[in-house]
Amino acid sequence: MSDSFSSFVDTFKNIGVNKAYGPAVQVGGEEIIPVALVSFGFGGGGEAGDGASGGGGGGLVLPLGVYRTVGGRAAFRPNTVVTLLCLVPVILAAGAAGARAIRAARS
Repeated sequence: MSDSFSSFVDTFKNIGVNKAYGPAVQVGGEEIIPVALVSFGFGGGGEAGDGASGGGGGGLVLPLGVYRTVGGRAAFRPNTVVTLLCLVPVILAAGAAGARAIRAARS
């Protein structure tokens, strides 16, 4: 069990900033650095009585955008598709709150 846990830890050792910021890439004579939101989780458990155990994990990577050089300064350019997808829950919550406020004002 100790060897498999050790191997598991080594697999995920470099997750974090190294994965959130990709290596610089030259595109059209411009250097860009890709940026992503990286999240992962894992867990495990076991039954003391019969020795059964198990585990699992998962991850998520959202490409947020890129850093690029504009006029000698770094500028962030967001990924519009991901930005719009992230705004959907905010818009739905604002709409629901607005509907409740209107209903409360009418009462």
